Amino acid sequence: MLQVLANRTYRHLFLAQVIALIGTGLATVALGLLAFDLAGAEAGAVLGTALAIKMIAYVGVAPVAAAFAERLPRRAMLVSLDLVRAVVALCLPFVTGIWQVYVLIFVLQSASAAFTPTFQATIPDVLPDEKEYTRALSLSRLAYDLESVASPLLAAVLLSVINFHSLFAGTVIGFLVSAALVMSVVLPSPKPPRRGIYERTTRGLRIYLATPRLRGLLALSLAVSAAGSMVIVNTVVLVQAEFDLSQRATALALAAFGGGSMIAALLLPRLLDKTPDRTAMLAGAAVLFAGLFAGILVPSFAWLLPLWAAIGLGYSLAQTPSGRLLRRSSQPEDRPAVFAAQFALSHACWLITYPLAGWLGAKAGLPATFAILAAVAAAAILAATRLWPAHDPDEIEHVHDKLDEGHPHLAGAIRVGNGHRHSHVFVIDSHHPDWPALR
Repeated sequence: MLQVLANRTYRHLFLAQVIALIGTGLATVALGLLAFDLAGAEAGAVLGTALAIKMIAYVGVAPVAAAFAERLPRRAMLVSLDLVRAVVALCLPFVTGIWQVYVLIFVLQSASAAFTPTFQATIPDVLPDEKEYTRALSLSRLAYDLESVASPLLAAVLLSVINFHSLFAGTVIGFLVSAALVMSVVLPSPKPPRRGIYERTTRGLRIYLATPRLRGLLALSLAVSAAGSMVIVNTVVLVQAEFDLSQRATALALAAFGGGSMIAALLLPRLLDKTPDRTAMLAGAAVLFAGLFAGILVPSFAWLLPLWAAIGLGYSLAQTPSGRLLRRSSQPEDRPAVFAAQFALSHACWLITYPLAGWLGAKAGLPATFAILAAVAAAAILAATRLWPAHDPDEIEHVHDKLDEGHPHLAGAIRVGNGHRHSHVFVIDSHHPDWPALR
């Protein structure tokens, strides 16, 4: 897996991702402490609102940002967004009102909503070989999982010698180092044809929703968010309210979930060399459903740990290969828009399941919450099997029967049929503007 780091451009981008993730993790810890400092017992409401603002920014801003960013060089855009995030992090220690936290969080997460899909869309252009790209996806998944463990530990060590306001300095440094690493390499910036603002804003969503495998991916994203929300929202309730254990036990349960995810990330490159993406991702989603269903009867903390590890494994297996599907379903110049569509739509799923997991857990009890989220996952899996055809070749010829004779995109085309006016034209030229939507 580590051989992809021999590519200098990818190595710098990966290091930029890791360092920015650690900085973001420090900011997450510091933000919780800042909320308590400003709001006391109401800190939970402040953090809940901040998370809602984050999701709204992700869902609403990503497609619009991708449309405006389409005309910009990717390196300049990524560096600028890192600098914006650094400035916001620099401002956070100086806030004196809760409303200021909300404004800064919206700006920070809007910058992330523009940065992350563009960054993700750049990697397949840097690593065009699918095997190398698969290994890069697994490394990225590992980076996210390790960050969730490393950042709180690092924050705990730092808080023994500095106050929480200084943790934001680590975030600033993380974003500045990320910007420097991105600046140190040359990135591909494919130029799309000139389009209107509506066309640019909606193109990624239209390509996404017109592509069967991506509609299936959206359904699987709902299954992933159903299981992930149960873990993230209700682990503390299960461990500390139901089993009457400590905060340390809560951290151990979340580490079990992260450990399962990391195991899957390590196994995925070899698995995907032999197994179709559809089979692997549906299997991961099935593990999520089984884990949620088994959670209805989880009797003790000792049983919770392997259950959370299994859900973590299914979570990574169902989610990590998504970049391969997005890469396969878009032309290079459309990738930022398509990745932004996935970013927005997948977070829309979380926007549904986060409050569902929290509200059901409080009002209906945890067994009922497990059962209802398992039903959501089952419905999502069924939808995915219907939306994503079992026969899904990597390359699909573009079928178009509305082009006039002599159209420039008929160059190299093959006409089949018996000469009637409705005979089809199979266009081999993949640069036709409608091509990505029909792959």
